[in-house]
Amino acid sequence: PRGYPGPAGPEGTPGPRGYPGPPSIAHGFLVTRHSQTAEAPSCPQGMSKIYDGFSLLYVQGNERAHGQDLGTAGSCLRRFSTMPFLFCNINNVCNFASRNDYSYWLATPEPMPMSMAPVVGQSIEPFISRCSVCEAPAMVIAVHSQTIQIPLCPNGWISLWIGYSFMMHTSSGAEGTGQALSSPGSCLESFRSAPFIECHGRGTCNYYANSYSFWLATVESTEMFSKPESETLKAGELRTRISRCQVCMKKT
Repeated sequence: PRGYPGPAGPEGTPGPRGYPGPPSIAHGFLVTRHSQTAEAPSCPQGMSKIYDGFSLLYVQGNERAHGQDLGTAGSCLRRFSTMPFLFCNINNVCNFASRNDYSYWLATPEPMPMSMAPVVGQSIEPFISRCSVCEAPAMVIAVHSQTIQIPLCPNGWISLWIGYSFMMHTSSGAEGTGQALSSPGSCLESFRSAPFIECHGRGTCNYYANSYSFWLATVESTEMFSKPESETLKAGELRTRISRCQVCMKKT
């Protein structure tokens, strides 16, 4: 007959080290970068470009504004139109470019014609900022110093770009939208007092006096709980009160 099982033997020697595993799959964090020029920006090092397009800031329809977070892919449309949307009603009818709606786009430094007449057709293209949607391997955030000094990235994070703290914008009818200050869209690489241009369904674009941009201001540590003092800044000294920022990505 078969005997009883014997006692367990001693543990064997460790085997040879295995081969390295395959690289991790990209996590698919998307970040959008705006050049504020007529050239599409490059993606930061270590990122791959998904596509490039034109920098849509917000639209206004039926006297109501709807904005895009400049840090997300929704702010980078592949094709430009002065009127990129249409409206539909409950009667199963849609209308395009048939009323007084607006679209707003990040602008370039291109100077307006001496006549200040609205630009039309192909002459609009040099005024519209380009953008790129990039795939990042880790989360991306913006940090703001609230001083004129560029803030440091948190420990364990690396810098992607530096800029100025863009907070909010309004235009026709006092409507507007804003940027989440944690989003890379709140950190524009170039400061301009008029960072966006207004376009219409009739095919024209122009800058208007009722367009305002709002930026995070500098705050001295000794003045945090005191009454702010009014001041007016003129050309050449605007950047002395604009907060600086840095866009950072977590190290992988």
